[in-house]
Amino acid sequence: MAKVRKPTRASSSHAKSASHSRAKLQKKKNLPAAHPHQRGGVELVDPRVQAQLKIYDEALALFRQQKFARAKQELEKVVEGPSKELADRARMHVKIAEQRMKPLHDQNPRTADEHYQRGVAMMNVGRWDDARESLDKARRAAPKADHIHYALAALDCLTGEADSAMANLKVAIQLKSENRYHARNDEDFAFLQEDPRFTELLYPEKDGTAG
Repeated sequence: MAKVRKPTRASSSHAKSASHSRAKLQKKKNLPAAHPHQRGGVELVDPRVQAQLKIYDEALALFRQQKFARAKQELEKVVEGPSKELADRARMHVKIAEQRMKPLHDQNPRTADEHYQRGVAMMNVGRWDDARESLDKARRAAPKADHIHYALAALDCLTGEADSAMANLKVAIQLKSENRYHARNDEDFAFLQEDPRFTELLYPEKDGTAG
């Protein structure tokens, strides 16, 4: 009769080690998957979502500048994107943009701020004559309001009126020096980028004539 072979100390130790390894592997399998990187509850793994988020950020920048028509166009692209969270947020901003634009077309503005808001809305949809009429009324009602002079300067650039743009922008900066820095990064003033007067006005520190 064949003898039963007893397990040696080495084989017993090997079996325990293998059992321990299997247990560790099983634990790893049961660990929850790592959460994908998020921003504000929106997952950013999918490159399409990243692109959608980029458009959303650009649209919000336009929205904050009160360029509602252009913001609405970009937001509508976001609505078509893959992230439902971003699409829902964009949809909400589209409604707000429409509300900000529509009443300004129909209402009868009376105060300087109402004329200003209507003028900006008209600029956003390319109605230059209507924009100028409203902004001129706003300036007459509030001649010391820097943002009105700034908006008129932007309108002058959009309509190719360099001299008037420089005059209005200079007044806006005199009333509030921060407008100098806003104008440096405002694409509405692209028309003046090659004008040396524009450079002198926005970068006075280069020749020591600040103010």
